[in-house]
Amino acid sequence: MSTYTIRRPTRVEVSAPTAAREHLLWLAAGLALAFLVPYILADLLDLQKDLYYGIYTAFVIGLFALWARSTGQSLRAMARRRWLLALSLGAVFAGVMALVVLRTEDATARPDGLELAGAVIWRGLVYGAADGVLLSAFPILVVFGAFASGSVRRRLVGRVAVGLAALFASLAMTAVYHVGYSEFRSEKVRSPVAGDVVWSIPTLVTLNPVAAPIAHAGLHVTAVLHSYETELFLPPHE
Repeated sequence: MSTYTIRRPTRVEVSAPTAAREHLLWLAAGLALAFLVPYILADLLDLQKDLYYGIYTAFVIGLFALWARSTGQSLRAMARRRWLLALSLGAVFAGVMALVVLRTEDATARPDGLELAGAVIWRGLVYGAADGVLLSAFPILVVFGAFASGSVRRRLVGRVAVGLAALFASLAMTAVYHVGYSEFRSEKVRSPVAGDVVWSIPTLVTLNPVAAPIAHAGLHVTAVLHSYETELFLPPHE
């Protein structure tokens, strides 16, 4: 009589170095695409501004969703992480960014009625939130995800080091994205890079991807309402 041994399938764990490498590959891809999307669509093809915003927003959503799925990140869990603090900080820093616009840009002419309402929603909220995801939420969460499995984040010094690396990644993403626009291939790029330090704080503190987009949307909404013909915010400039 033969005896068969039933063996449980062996679960293959992904090693920490392999997981970190996957996250960093996504970061590298994000940096490359963050430059190419504005460079090709806005600079070379000169797409109409609102059409460009739609394509750009779809790209950002796709990049973030594919990264999360590929690396096993739960979008629901990320959105629920310190959600009350994330919403509060996002709102506070949205106000800070609004003050930045008011103090740095002169008021300009703007449309009114439905055209203004549409611009606030599309150019302010939608495009602003997409920028917040690409420039802050994505690079910050990718860096923290790369070090999630190791021992680095178990100590305060390690957490600070990872936080600084995440902020640097966000600054790099902001610089690379903006030089995709011809008007930012100069010292002008310093302004959004400096602003990134501010609007990234809510997500850097909470690791919630919703926080920074709220703060960034505050900047864009204010730019639409106060400085519709701005030479600094709301690229590409026609």
